[in-house]
Amino acid sequence: MRLIESILQSENMNQAIRAVQRNKGSAGIDGVTVGDLESYWDKHQEEITEAILNMKYKPQPVRRVYIPKPNGKKRPLGIPTVMDRAIQQAVAQVLDLIFDPSFSDSSFGFRKGRSAHDAIMQALNYLNEGYDWVIDLDIEKFFDKVNHDKLISLIRNLINEKEVLHLI
Repeated sequence: MRLIESILQSENMNQAIRAVQRNKGSAGIDGVTVGDLESYWDKHQEEITEAILNMKYKPQPVRRVYIPKPNGKKRPLGIPTVMDRAIQQAVAQVLDLIFDPSFSDSSFGFRKGRSAHDAIMQALNYLNEGYDWVIDLDIEKFFDKVNHDKLISLIRNLINEKEVLHLI
């Protein structure tokens, strides 16, 4: 089975829709809520699938909101439509199976089955083993600054399917 077919497989899409519903969150610019997502998918599944397969699918613009930070500034946040979030989730579920095994055991961020609490427990284990330093690393605005062409070329090393690369 091609990777794009795995992404669009009913079981994978339904799992993605349930994940978006569990995460809750606000509607995007189209006003479709997480409660409406399943019926929206049922109604538009054929046209969305066809658009993805023909590399004509375009995510909707995000709805911009600003979240207050402790320092008084505001952090911009883009809220995709719930359908775009479901498609992103469906892609992530399939790509995770390919990429996660190559990640460092010391990496905890945004990984299935790992949490900040797991990272803290690992840090405590290291301290108990006699290590003196714990380093918490977060690259500010990484995805705003990363060279996307280079990133896609690295992804292409493992995934060379035009429909998937276009969707990413």
